[in-house]
Parts: sequence; C-alpha cells; structure tokens
Amino acid sequence: MHKTILFGLLLLFTAPAAVAELPAAACTLLQSCRMVGEGQLRWWGFHVYDASLWSPSGRWQAQAPYALDIRYARRVTGAQLAETSVDELRRLGIGDEAALTRWGAAMRKLFPDVAPGSRLIGVHVPQRGALFYSATGYLGAIEDPEFARGFFSIWLDPRTQTPELRAALLGRDARPE
Repeated sequence: MHKTILFGLLLLFTAPAAVAELPAAACTLLQSCRMVGEGQLRWWGFHVYDASLWSPSGRWQAQAPYALDIRYARRVTGAQLAETSVDELRRLGIGDEAALTRWGAAMRKLFPDVAPGSRLIGVHVPQRGALFYSATGYLGAIEDPEFARGFFSIWLDPRTQTPELRAALLGRDARPE
C-alpha cells in the first residue's frame, strides 16, 4: 500500500506540465491548434511576458493562419502596447505614416490594459487581417492584410529586436516552411 502511494506521488511530481491551450474561439480559426514554439521576453532582466506561437500543423508558415499568444508578467496600458507596436512597425519599415497613424488608432481602441496574468492572442488570417482575443473573449479585428503581416513581423521577422524569442517561437529549427 505504501509503495502504491509513493509511486503515485512520484508520478504526480514527475509528470510533464500541461501545455497551455488557446481559447476555443481563437483555436477554431486555425481548425487545429498545435504549438510551434514558446519563449520568454526579458527586457533589462525584467520578465515582460511569455509567448507561444500556434498553427494548424505545428510549423509556422507566413502565408497561413497562425496565432501568437502573449501572457503578460507586467502591467502595461493598451495605449503603450499600441505605441510600442507602431514604433516597431516604423523601425521595420512597414507602412507609411498614414497607415501607421490609422493602425495605431485601431490598436488603441482594441488593446486593453494588461496586468500580470493577462493574456492577449493575435490570430493572423491571410488575405483578411488580424483578430484579437483576451483570455475571456473576442476583442476585435483590424481587417488589413498589410497590418497583419507587419504586426506579426514584430516577433517573426528576421530583423526583430528579439531574435532569441523569435527562434524559440519558431520551434526546433527556427526555419519556416
């Protein structure tokens, strides 16, 4: 009897952690949700967020549907998220000033303030744009394929400011199909 309890406890403490899942609404858009990779962003030593990339096949393809799930470890306002995103789009050379202004306004309307434990999920829908979710539901969409390509480039473009996170998100070999 004691051996059975001991064995059960051993299994409990050595079992792999459960893999996080996307909310059902976001996963439905992909038809099948398989994690491509996951990583963590630290800025000046501070844990900012954990991120995971999801696709139907478990491999990232730039022209296919995929989702980026970000779980925040710090407080950030929605306005700061939008401003940082616009700054990164500008740095990557994506969009003219009129488009950046339009996209910034759209993101400020959609992005809520986040706190530790908050979750934002962006879903890339080819030829349509980007849809955004929180852990509790749908936030809205920016129906502009150029915006979607640019927005996800912040993390997935080879010129990203966080190449280690990009490699972790892209999985085993960090080479897209």
